[in-house]
Amino acid sequence: MEHNHSHSHGLTGEQTKVNNAYIIGISLNFIFVVIEVTVGLVVNSLSLLSDAGHNLADVVALVLSLLAFRLMKVRSNEKYTYGYRKTSILVALFNTMFLLVSIGAIAYEAVHRIFNPSPTSGPTIAFVAAIGIVINSATALMFLSSKEKDLNIKSAYLHLMNDALISAGIVAGGVIIYYTNWFRVDSIFSIVVAVIILFGAWRLLRTSLRLSLDGVPGYISMDDIVATAMKIKGVKGIHHIHIWAISTTENALTAHLVLQSETNSSDEQRIKEDLKRDLGLKNIHHVTLETEKGDMDCETITC
Repeated sequence: MEHNHSHSHGLTGEQTKVNNAYIIGISLNFIFVVIEVTVGLVVNSLSLLSDAGHNLADVVALVLSLLAFRLMKVRSNEKYTYGYRKTSILVALFNTMFLLVSIGAIAYEAVHRIFNPSPTSGPTIAFVAAIGIVINSATALMFLSSKEKDLNIKSAYLHLMNDALISAGIVAGGVIIYYTNWFRVDSIFSIVVAVIILFGAWRLLRTSLRLSLDGVPGYISMDDIVATAMKIKGVKGIHHIHIWAISTTENALTAHLVLQSETNSSDEQRIKEDLKRDLGLKNIHHVTLETEKGDMDCETITC
């Protein structure tokens, strides 16, 4: 049996860039939340207040994602042999649950105000929301190059881009209010905000829940893993395959390889190295392989 993995505990240049993006994103979005709450209370705008609640949820999400990002670099020990990498998955799940709660609060208040609309200032709403477009777009672009490498980074990117789109909608709502004095638009756009958040949150919930339950990451195919192994000369079969996410960026695999009966020790080592190389290209770097010969019965040995 052989185990292959590598650990990196310092921050690379790209990781430092992501770390700084989190800090800048947290700072800018928190300042914007304060602005939205203050102006929303002054002009009695539910769309600004609901968006402030959503942005506050994103600030919390960014803080937790930064914490998970940093904990992923903590060294493993005797009690936590993978370190604290799993926190990145748990944080993604918690962030999604937090978003769902905020959606319920926004929708409840929006429906109430549709039947009881309150006067508000369209130009002020549009101006503040325009600031949100700039802040959220600029922050999202800081995560763009790394978003496909980590679920939390992708989550942060999607949250911020959604926020920019939501802010654009609120700008439109402010313009409509200014020209028509139809104050129910404020509540209607709040419901639109909630629906947009819901679609994104639901996808993230399914992904983070699956990874929390040690399910196979969505971009990895079991059939593809089998096909990859079977392409290697000397491999007769592969079974007892288990694939799971250690973190939002790292995956592990254990499996039993069935080798040709005539395979010698040097061939066996070559087969393992070839398979580990190919699995590494599929973002599986923690690999544990146990081998058996074609004339052996796995049920009669320790498997």
